[in-house]
Amino acid sequence: MNKTVCDPGLVDRRDCILVVIDVQEKLMPAIHDGERMVANTTTLVKFCGICGIPVVFTEQFKLGATLNQVKDAARDFAAVEKVHFNCFLNDDFSGAVARTGRRTLVLTGAESHICVAQTAIPAVPQWRVHVISDAVSSRSPENKMIALQRMRDAGAVISSTEMFIYEILAKAGTGEFKAVLPLVK
Repeated sequence: MNKTVCDPGLVDRRDCILVVIDVQEKLMPAIHDGERMVANTTTLVKFCGICGIPVVFTEQFKLGATLNQVKDAARDFAAVEKVHFNCFLNDDFSGAVARTGRRTLVLTGAESHICVAQTAIPAVPQWRVHVISDAVSSRSPENKMIALQRMRDAGAVISSTEMFIYEILAKAGTGEFKAVLPLVK
């Protein structure tokens, strides 16, 4: 069965890429429930390393480096620097995503109502977009809530860290499952 770009079905590990948007030093202290967001993002980065899922990181101009906790979770870390809120308006980002050959974006990061939403909403016609609700946030919970609703209305799938992990794993009892288990306990 062929899937359309907007198909809200389960995530396919062979077709997805994790995008970590602006989890940066100067921004995170102002983010509502930022510790949880960073912890879930870190878990997802580690998980993608175990499962061989590509990860692209972005850093917004003048907000400092990506947090060490997130960087250290990556097998290979390189961030795309950007000035636009929509990541796709940066040629380096667009190129990094295109080189993966994958068509499903799994989005995490900050801020939900700015860079995450401005990346997700225009991407929906061309990409399957999954937003990990407990791995995105904003300075205010209201802006996060509005952003999640707006992205859902635009056609993005709103998911969670554990939903994504278990969709990719698909079954228990494998070596990969055992390697991932400490991340979800």
